[in-house]
Amino acid sequence: MSCPGRIVQERLDPVVSPGQVSGHVHTISGGSGFGPSMTYADARAAKCSSCEIKEDMSNYWTPKLYGKFKNGTFAPVPVAGDGDDSNGGMTVYYLQRGEAGEKLKAFPENFRMLAGDPLKRNFTGGLDAKAVTFNCIGANKAQTNNIPNYKCPGGLRAQVFFPSCWNGKDLDTADHKSHMSYPVGENADSGPCPPAFPVHLISIFFEVLYDPSTFDSEWNGDNHPFVFAQGDTTGYGFHGDFVNGWDVPTLQKAVDTCLADSGNVADCGAVTMYTADECNSCKIPSVIAEEVGGLLTQLPGCNPVTSGPERAVPVANCASTAVIGPPIGNFVDLTTSKKWEYTGCGNDQGTRSFTGSKFDGDDMTVEKCVDFCSNAGFTYAGLEYGRECYCDNKLTTSNIPQDGIMGKCTMKCAGNAKEFCGNGGTLSIYHKCEGECKNQQIIGGGGAAAPVSSASASTSVSSASASASASASASASASASAVVDSVAVPIPSASSSTKTSVATVQGTTGMTTVTVVPAATSISVTSKTAAPTPTKKLECPHNNCVNQIFNPTASVPAKTFCPSYTQAAHQGKDAVPSYLSNCSGNVEVSQACSCLLANPTGQPRQKRSAGEY
Repeated sequence: MSCPGRIVQERLDPVVSPGQVSGHVHTISGGSGFGPSMTYADARAAKCSSCEIKEDMSNYWTPKLYGKFKNGTFAPVPVAGDGDDSNGGMTVYYLQRGEAGEKLKAFPENFRMLAGDPLKRNFTGGLDAKAVTFNCIGANKAQTNNIPNYKCPGGLRAQVFFPSCWNGKDLDTADHKSHMSYPVGENADSGPCPPAFPVHLISIFFEVLYDPSTFDSEWNGDNHPFVFAQGDTTGYGFHGDFVNGWDVPTLQKAVDTCLADSGNVADCGAVTMYTADECNSCKIPSVIAEEVGGLLTQLPGCNPVTSGPERAVPVANCASTAVIGPPIGNFVDLTTSKKWEYTGCGNDQGTRSFTGSKFDGDDMTVEKCVDFCSNAGFTYAGLEYGRECYCDNKLTTSNIPQDGIMGKCTMKCAGNAKEFCGNGGTLSIYHKCEGECKNQQIIGGGGAAAPVSSASASTSVSSASASASASASASASASASAVVDSVAVPIPSASSSTKTSVATVQGTTGMTTVTVVPAATSISVTSKTAAPTPTKKLECPHNNCVNQIFNPTASVPAKTFCPSYTQAAHQGKDAVPSYLSNCSGNVEVSQACSCLLANPTGQPRQKRSAGEY
């Protein structure tokens, strides 16, 4: 079962640390009912899942993997295909590993368990140790139980196999393991159950495929630069958590009847499926005001880097001040300052949602877009790709944000990395208030949406601080904390003709005069003067598609293909060269082409430290 996206990434673990800030950062996939303390009922109340089976609202999580730069700072190692570390998920296998004639059982309601040991730093033997493995794709070497000290050209895959034998009575235990056992024998993934654990459950197995190529220059000789969130450089401490959120009868039916050799979920008639886009749109807001991505001076929490072989010891009297608070929205609260409200994350694929005035720029912020649309006489403002702003007076049915779905509007604004400006094919939508202003906020713990006014306890990026952080001095001040910098913002697409007109408003690089056309005409704004030339090369998403765009041996040179490419004109896969067929659709191809056009003579540059430029 593919989990194309994650719902959230932060220091939460309702299995080990219910109701508290957990010791280290986890990447969490599954249902939107996830929360600091959650029940089976919470899981079942989820409105969506980042995994593809609709009847499964379970949650699955693993520790986040970081890379350590030679200058001592840390940054996330992205999941393959997620170069900007904004969305990447995992794969969860449900495996039929019973004995001949044995009927496997579904997980019961309220069931949860843990596999692996975050404090382990050596191979201890036993099936629990054998259950944690790493596969170095493309190295042509056998899988290992630790992170290998050789490079993995096709990616580094972390894997954990969960115990499948249940004692039949405890839904959880104090260590979250003792109610379960691995089978009898030499293998963690197959064999008969021991007598004290007579109920053989369906087996689950996690895979997370990382793209470690970003850190190829950070190796220290033959020693890799990778470290899991709990400070583990060995990989022996890799682990996974599972909280059951299945409709249990459906899972049992799937266990009993979905026996096709293909292993494809689509071949299982017992379940129905979300699309990949629906999975990627399933997010919940963070509830801990703590940076866990970008460039960090230390791992979040109190997690010194340890390499064993002795078992790691948790830091006593940890000085971390992180607390669980109200949901942190992916919007800017403008209800008081501008009398505009956040409507939600809307779809912008296919037909353009907003066809009124528009502009784009590398100094884009939510405030600039809303001001632009408001001054032009429009009542809706939408932000996309981090740097594009669109206006209109209506919101069509197909583009209305879904009730209870946070959406994938997770791309940082080009002019303020503390704000979010849509994403590929999605708009962060703001609306001029009619009466009381209410932002649409996803509150988690069941995925319910709640309109919240500016007086609510719910938290968003404040307008004042967001505006201030757009200045260079404020950015420098923010960088002095544990967060040194943010990850690179992907370059937006050079797409259809409805996106080609550019209007620039007041920004740090100066003023460009624009002509604003009345809203009723729905004619695009056009610029009277050229946009200022960037002072340094634009940064690009560092992913497989970009790497292929820059491949000099490509069958169709990208420098020939890209200048004539627009996303609107090329809707089908047959419209792009075959060597780009494994990119994530036209959005990623368009971003990669924009990268090529911005960097025509060399590889995309990627910033590795705050002081590099």
